[in-house]
Amino acid sequence: QVQLVESGGGLVQPGGSLRLSCAASGFTFSMYDMSWYRQAPGKERELVALISKRGGSTTYAHSVKDRFTISRDNAKNTVYLQMNVLKPEDTAVYYCNVLYAARRYWGQGTQVTVSS
Repeated sequence: QVQLVESGGGLVQPGGSLRLSCAASGFTFSMYDMSWYRQAPGKERELVALISKRGGSTTYAHSVKDRFTISRDNAKNTVYLQMNVLKPEDTAVYYCNVLYAARRYWGQGTQVTVSS
C-alpha cells in the first residue's frame, strides 16, 4: 500500500535551516507529482511546494518562495524540502503528499518549530 514517511523536522532558531525528507513506497514514485503541505496550530493545512514527476517544474506558496526548495530523487523514491531563513511563522507540522488513484495520501508528518 502507499506509504509516505517524513523525517528531518526539529527545533531551529529563526534564520536557521532544515531539510525534510519523505520516503515513498507502494506506488511508482517517478510517475507522480509530489507535494509538501503544512499545518500550524489552529490553522488549515496549506500547500507549501509541489514538484512534477520528473522534477522539471516546481511551485511554491508565496510565503516560502525564495526560501524553500523542493527536490526529488526518483532513484531513491524520496522527495525533499530544503528550508532556509526559517521564521517563527514557519512553525507547523509538515506533511508529504501524493494524489494516487484519485485519493490523496499523507504521511504522519514531521514537526518543525522555529523559536529562539
